[in-house]
Amino acid sequence: MKLQRIAQTIIASLLMMPAISLASPVDDLIAQKAAAIEGKVIAWRHHLHANPELSNREFETAAYVEKHLRSLGLEVQTGVAITGVVAVLDSGKPGPTVALRADMDGLPVKEVNDLPYKSTKTAEFEGNIVPVMHACGHDTHVAMLMGAAEILTGMKDELHGKVKFIFQPAEEGAPRGERGGAEVMVEEGVLKNPDVDAIFGLHISANTDVGKVRYRHGGIMAAVDPFKIVVKGKQAHGAYPWKSVDPVTTSAQIIMGLQTIVSRELRLLDDAAVVSIGSIHGGNRSNIIPMEVEMVGTIRTLNEKARKHMYEAVPRKAKAIAESMRAEVEVTLPLDYSYPITYNDHDLVDQMVPTLVRTAGEDNVIYSEAVTGAEDFSYFQKEVPGLYMWIGGKPLNVSVEDSPAHHTPEFYVDDEGMQLGVKLLTNLTLDYMLKNMEKNQ
Repeated sequence: MKLQRIAQTIIASLLMMPAISLASPVDDLIAQKAAAIEGKVIAWRHHLHANPELSNREFETAAYVEKHLRSLGLEVQTGVAITGVVAVLDSGKPGPTVALRADMDGLPVKEVNDLPYKSTKTAEFEGNIVPVMHACGHDTHVAMLMGAAEILTGMKDELHGKVKFIFQPAEEGAPRGERGGAEVMVEEGVLKNPDVDAIFGLHISANTDVGKVRYRHGGIMAAVDPFKIVVKGKQAHGAYPWKSVDPVTTSAQIIMGLQTIVSRELRLLDDAAVVSIGSIHGGNRSNIIPMEVEMVGTIRTLNEKARKHMYEAVPRKAKAIAESMRAEVEVTLPLDYSYPITYNDHDLVDQMVPTLVRTAGEDNVIYSEAVTGAEDFSYFQKEVPGLYMWIGGKPLNVSVEDSPAHHTPEFYVDDEGMQLGVKLLTNLTLDYMLKNMEKNQ
């Protein structure tokens, strides 16, 4: 695996080298256009940041996006996967269809940053009123795609084919009892009519310097598979444990046993994986051994071989341990939702690396390690070749150690990072069209 990574890095470096001399004649024009609308992109982002909405409830966000797209003269479809917005730009000339995606939802997090556009919004979440914040940067994603749509619409004569702008709800997961996000958009035909040939997406990173872009061949973000384990035993007085079948000690054994799947069953050189228990509930008194314990957790894997092994091993391990403790166990896997591996198509990456280098500068393009976070952009990539990347949002005067993590009340990204995102989405579209003009002739 280490040799494979070295080889991929060398190949990526070789791909970058000729890009320096392949400057597109429209590069300067795109840079000028991105700079000219930067103020608008920032204003859009500030509005969205101050008015976040939770998954499947992005009604005002969708209306805001729709108004902008219609002002550009685009054909717009609303209500896709509940609140999704999709627009198509047709150049009138034959060529491929390129899709660009941005996610729209916020999180049930209370913002603590002292910003003029700080969120003070609240919403209902699982029966409770909670604060809402764009604690993962989706507000920047929407603003950047709105900017790219404006530039590309103004450059219609330079295009060969069609562009599909996808503003997606519920990336963070639909509310309990609902479905949503990329999976539902795909089911509803978002990649059809016209058929998409390639899709590009990006995520701003609070831990990557402004001006940088990170990419990777193959698995760049993990598959996510939540699960639930219910251990059933026999209730007894805590003073007489021999009269019980203790689901608490059984659960403790199961939790530790699950860790041995990763440490003792997977070839860690090739099959990085994580299994974590995030919640455990059982009993209500100190002196009563309960009848039942419920725990929920998550599995993260970076290739399909490891993912299949985890699906087989978690129930096997839990049931065997429970049997040894005279308890019964029920395993639900996946629990409610699951995302595939966010997998960058190798050929598409090779084809588009020169665009990344030319747009950001050779020193600003980083071949990245994979991460165990997850993204439902993976559902689009299961259907068509896709490239997903991270762009920097960390101010240069802030260290990585001091930059706040995503999904936290302190989350912050610099507005300056968005101009690169606008340029990347625009250049990737134009370059892919030029390199694949024979498609849909």
